[in-house]
Amino acid sequence: MEPRISIITLGVSDLEKSYEFYTSLGFPTSRKPDSGIIFFKTGGVCLALYPFDELAKDVSPDLKPNRPDFSGITLAHNTKEKSEVDAILHLAEKSGGKVEKTAQDVFWGGYSGYFSDPDGYLWEVAYADCWEFNEDGSLVID
Repeated sequence: MEPRISIITLGVSDLEKSYEFYTSLGFPTSRKPDSGIIFFKTGGVCLALYPFDELAKDVSPDLKPNRPDFSGITLAHNTKEKSEVDAILHLAEKSGGKVEKTAQDVFWGGYSGYFSDPDGYLWEVAYADCWEFNEDGSLVID
């Protein structure tokens, strides 16, 4: 297996509401909720939205959908400027998300905060002055 993630799919309770949230954050797509699934173009990895119960059925017809308060998974958006962290957290809140942790200096030397989307998926927005980015906006990982 090549070490690559092609698509991250989030099971959502309301495809229209999630579509509105992510498009208001600036995620580009050519799909509409009536297509049944939304694919957002991002730097390197596609972010998909699909109805939660349908996603569970796709995995297995016997799977019992469960939504824990904390799944142990977070998504991250790394910024090139420190001020972008606060601006993105504000935009997420204005777009219907919830700021879970206000931006602050953190133990690893960066600056970060968290928001949750309308389904509770957690996003960290983070900045560090030592980070480098590829042309497509993805983080350089050594």
